[in-house]
Amino acid sequence: MRRRTAVLASALVLALTAGPAVAAPALAAAPAPGTARGPAAGPDTDALRAALAGLPDHDATAALLRVGGEGSWRGTAGVRDLRTGAPALAHARFRAGSVTKVVTAAIVLQLAAERRIDLDGTVQHYLPGLFTDAFRPVTVRQLLNYTSGLQPGASLGETVEEGYAHRFETLTPRQVVAASVAKGPAYDPGTRQTYANIHYTVLGLLIEKVTGDSYAHQAQVRIFRPLGMRDTSFPRGADPRIHGPHNRGYDWIDGRLVDVTDWNMSDRWAAGDMISTTADLERLLLALFRGRVVPEPQLREMFTVPDVPGARYGAALERIELNGRVIWAKTGSRPGYATVFAATRDLSRTLVYSVNATDAKGDGLAAARRFAFPAFNR
Repeated sequence: MRRRTAVLASALVLALTAGPAVAAPALAAAPAPGTARGPAAGPDTDALRAALAGLPDHDATAALLRVGGEGSWRGTAGVRDLRTGAPALAHARFRAGSVTKVVTAAIVLQLAAERRIDLDGTVQHYLPGLFTDAFRPVTVRQLLNYTSGLQPGASLGETVEEGYAHRFETLTPRQVVAASVAKGPAYDPGTRQTYANIHYTVLGLLIEKVTGDSYAHQAQVRIFRPLGMRDTSFPRGADPRIHGPHNRGYDWIDGRLVDVTDWNMSDRWAAGDMISTTADLERLLLALFRGRVVPEPQLREMFTVPDVPGARYGAALERIELNGRVIWAKTGSRPGYATVFAATRDLSRTLVYSVNATDAKGDGLAAARRFAFPAFNR
């Protein structure tokens, strides 16, 4: 599972979501995709149109793409609901998966700028008793850049098939962390980089301890509200629904295409529980990269990869080289939904997409080549 997540992230890919089982109806014809805008020097619009052509198909039921920077492009294709064949909504809300980590990192870095958190301070200092004596000191920075040495925590299923039967059950953040702690450290902090949700689950607990407030409310008052992200939120408690307009998510389970929209994501919390839209995520991307969310020098943490073997992540964001460009990105993956949040550092090219992907087990390469790579082809 850890290897699949790393491959998926490095490919710029999949996010997924979940809900009640239904037999898959015949796939409806896709509406015409969006039209190109902007100068010829912009993204590869022919490839983007081709990516959306024919949706829904075996691999995706809908896709929402927003490309910006030097030349912009918008595209929407597929269906909102396979049962009705209604066209996909361009403004649909979706589960953004691990793109949530960008918000969590931004809050922690804001608190560091306010001198309420020291990035070189330890979890043992801020959250006494959370770790056992088996753990060496773990710094906040090591949580941010995935070098803490923590092992994955409790889960209700490592695959969609495993998790589907448990989709309405709850795991609290404390339960998730306790299961990780019980395993002991995987390696000494700061010596390796291993992408995993557990780092950001602990950061969520840290945010709540330092602020005396809920993680979700801090995200609202520090990020969503100031940026006008009116369609971005976290579920209330164990609520499995996506409220507001949304395209339903589907996944192949035992040879059937199953509706997986409704799913309690509480076990993902500060690592992957956010619901958003492509417009809101684009707003966050632009503001973040322009220094309007996290001030310097804290913002540099997001674009600084630690000096350990094989590292490619800064705080939340991954460094990717594609067609001679350096791209900073975050992917999200929940049953039925795939999200990409990516840009060059100078914002000369940006990409946000939500794809209603139907394969939670794949490595995401096909989806990346189809929907993400064309945005950076030129």
